[in-house]
Amino acid sequence: MRMRAAAIVLAWVTATGMAHAQDPQRHAYQDPAPLARLDIVDRGQGPEAWAQNLLSGPIEVVLRARGTTPAARPALPARATIPALGRVLVARVDRTNAELLLEVVPGHAGARPRDVEYAWPLATGTLRIGQGWGGAFSHRDDENRHAVDFAAPEGTPVLAARDGVVMQVEAGFADGGLDSPDDIDRANFIRILHDDGTMAVYAHLAPGGAQVRQGERVRRGQRIGTSGSTGYSGGPHLHFVVQANRGLRLASLPFKMFGPGGILRFSEAAAGVE
Repeated sequence: MRMRAAAIVLAWVTATGMAHAQDPQRHAYQDPAPLARLDIVDRGQGPEAWAQNLLSGPIEVVLRARGTTPAARPALPARATIPALGRVLVARVDRTNAELLLEVVPGHAGARPRDVEYAWPLATGTLRIGQGWGGAFSHRDDENRHAVDFAAPEGTPVLAARDGVVMQVEAGFADGGLDSPDDIDRANFIRILHDDGTMAVYAHLAPGGAQVRQGERVRRGQRIGTSGSTGYSGGPHLHFVVQANRGLRLASLPFKMFGPGGILRFSEAAAGVE
């Protein structure tokens, strides 16, 4: 028999690292797609909290309770790592009238980044950076500190900067601008998982601008989408960042890249490129 808790809330981190929450019974208009599903199942031995990974790459989850914490095995908060598209029993909970919160972060906490030179992610010979490492506008948090915003006309082909598997695709948004900070997590993006556990995010893609599917393996230099200005964006550009899960939090990583004119050396102090 399948049982549902009084309230099940999912919380996850979006492409830009913003925390987002959703109650499946009160779906908000144009919410980003959740990364996982929480099911409460009772097979006659008490309620079980199962987490289903909806991504084509690993995720880390923690199950908590709001208000009074019910007895559970293991005790809450309970953590688990779930493989791509996998399903894991996180905890057995003694009662189902608790409000349960499943926090989700993409990636495996054991990722060990390798020293890799990334390819230029745009089909253009022009280099113009709108915001670099440590940029004051939106690159001050851990998730985006080493992100780079490459200015590019809308519709510019976006290319994979490294081989990998398409872990996540968000393609349902049509608008962008700076009218509301609430739109910061409403950008179209592609997340690609590399073989060392790191993940590259290509964000602010055009409406309908994702041209690969979740689970697809892509090669360095392959066209994966088109640039745009969806989400919290002041104009057409590609937000590119390499991230790793550092234990229920995303951290951006410094990276090397070969650009149109040669090797790019990014500098956080200058928030630009040398």
